[in-house]
Amino acid sequence: MKLLLIQSPSVEDHTKERVYPIGIVILATIAKNLRHEVAVVDMNWEDDGYAAVKNALAGDDFDLVGISLRNIDPLANKNVSLVPPFLTVVSMVRALSPRSKLIVGGTAFSLFAKELMTLSKADFGLIGEGEIAFPKFLSAFPDLISDLPGLCYYENGRLRINHPRPMFDLKEYVSPDYSILPPDRYADINQYVPAIGVETRRGCPLKCAYCSYPMLQGTKIRCRPVKDIVDEIEVLFRDYGIRLFHLNDPVVNMPSEHLDAICREVLRRDLDIQWTGFFRENFLNEKNVKLYVKSGCNCFSLSPDGLSEKARVTLGKDLTEEELLRAARLLADTGVCSLYHFMVNVPGENEATVAESRRMIDTIYRIHEKSRSLGYVVLNHIRLLPETESTRTAVREGVIEAERSLLYPFYYNPQPYEDLRYELEIQNQKNNIFMWYGLREGETP
Repeated sequence: MKLLLIQSPSVEDHTKERVYPIGIVILATIAKNLRHEVAVVDMNWEDDGYAAVKNALAGDDFDLVGISLRNIDPLANKNVSLVPPFLTVVSMVRALSPRSKLIVGGTAFSLFAKELMTLSKADFGLIGEGEIAFPKFLSAFPDLISDLPGLCYYENGRLRINHPRPMFDLKEYVSPDYSILPPDRYADINQYVPAIGVETRRGCPLKCAYCSYPMLQGTKIRCRPVKDIVDEIEVLFRDYGIRLFHLNDPVVNMPSEHLDAICREVLRRDLDIQWTGFFRENFLNEKNVKLYVKSGCNCFSLSPDGLSEKARVTLGKDLTEEELLRAARLLADTGVCSLYHFMVNVPGENEATVAESRRMIDTIYRIHEKSRSLGYVVLNHIRLLPETESTRTAVREGVIEAERSLLYPFYYNPQPYEDLRYELEIQNQKNNIFMWYGLREGETP
């Protein structure tokens, strides 16, 4: 069978930060292992993604075309949707390859399967983790396995959506065959974000009010074997010259013993790499922070989310101010870049929490001032997503209607603090410039 897999746009345009499409390359690897003929197009990497799709389809008669929608929108307070380019690619496939069957999937698709199947009129969709369902689908194709977990399809004009199977054991994880889409072309395309990601585990037991990870990956942590992870890193380093990695996990140091073991194995193999990830603050200590830095961590990303104690409780963070500031001091002492991500105007915001938020921003900058190791304090609003506590709160408060679709960007930002992010951003940027230029109040940059 001839198969084309397309990564639809995951960023606003080709000038933005892009990442290697590990998901579709894994599915392409599975198809290749089943002896199918498979090609991959990553529209994000191409100068003209639509032209790349047109060229891939020209003259080739594919039996099946798959389109992945990884991100539903760029987040970061932006009212930009990635659904229009996704649907445009669907239309291109229908126009240029009308005989091909069309299957759609990806993380964003899994969140909005009903809406996107209805809009795209794709022949099939897959929700949830595809490593088990996709090969079963391919083995039966063109016949239909109507009870295949995670499969979306139409029966007599009616959309059917099967519940996905339980999450699979990551000992069965299929490492990408990087020869399908060589990663070295991604090595230097970004200014800030590492383009190459490696998965070390899936699943998150935390209960952050706004987050869809538990729904997408389950609440049980499933770790890949340490040897397999570092084998993959070593292949990328030795064979493709990749030196900078992002560890793609929801929280990279949970459980901390797993990340510690990965770092020790990287050091044992003498891999001269650098890596980043999102860390849980209260699992950091002096010993493991030193290990992470020694093994190549060059940026600690933190997501405490709540600038005030009340906000952290509301967001389900289970993190105290003392734990957050202790982690900040540990990281500042390393001199390694740290990034902090916070939500602004969360449910229950009031004058007291606003004042506490201002103090927290100033405190974080003071902690990092000497080492100048603070990359930035990122301020966002909550992007409301299906089946999250933040969305249920917004419905209870009357901010949105219960039946409202969240397919397109909707941020929680009610009155009277709808301008709070801008006010805090003024303070944030001033702190940042004053820190880097060594200025004090009364001076100007």
